[in-house]
Amino acid sequence: MQGRVDVSGGHLTARQKDVLDAALGLLVEGGDALTMTGVARRASCSKETLYKWFGDRNGLLTATVQWQASKVRVVPVTREGLDARSLFSSLQGFAGDWLRVLSGEISVALNRLAVSHAGTGKSDLGAIVLANGPFAMARRLKPVLEIGREAGLLSFDDTDEAFRTFFGLVVRDMQIRLLLGDRLALTEAAIARDAERATQQFFALYGAKSEAAGTGR
Repeated sequence: MQGRVDVSGGHLTARQKDVLDAALGLLVEGGDALTMTGVARRASCSKETLYKWFGDRNGLLTATVQWQASKVRVVPVTREGLDARSLFSSLQGFAGDWLRVLSGEISVALNRLAVSHAGTGKSDLGAIVLANGPFAMARRLKPVLEIGREAGLLSFDDTDEAFRTFFGLVVRDMQIRLLLGDRLALTEAAIARDAERATQQFFALYGAKSEAAGTGR
């Protein structure tokens, strides 16, 4: 049963956010120990409320992953008045948020748990993380890339390929190093630097030549 709370649409009450934060905290602390009873106890709410909002444990896991992914914001752009600088700023902001979320202890714990469950039949967490993590990021960012192409600021044939390239430039080896226990410390300055560099590299690959210089980078 799918979760009944619309997380992706941003329609969450403050109480529902508290519950999802409690679930994320339990995932970091205990991983496999996450239960509806444990979340209800941590969030000081009833199990009946959890079932009403999320349907079942998989629904709760889905909403929890969506809530974590929602912290990566996409600055909306429109075809009218879009220039290279504003497109660069939108992509750079997305990259920075992405790095902050992926490098946080919550995402690292969640991804470790999803990897440990993959192919074991323990739960659908791996599929949930894929659908509501990287695949959701693609659904949110690809329209921005396509608007940039329509505006003549970007040049590419395959939107999926362009997104995967941007993903690789932003994440690089950071995620796998953290998953394997590297104590990689990403400061705000490092995140800002890496986000700008990834966006510069993306424009170098896909920026329309006549507009690439418009970023001023």
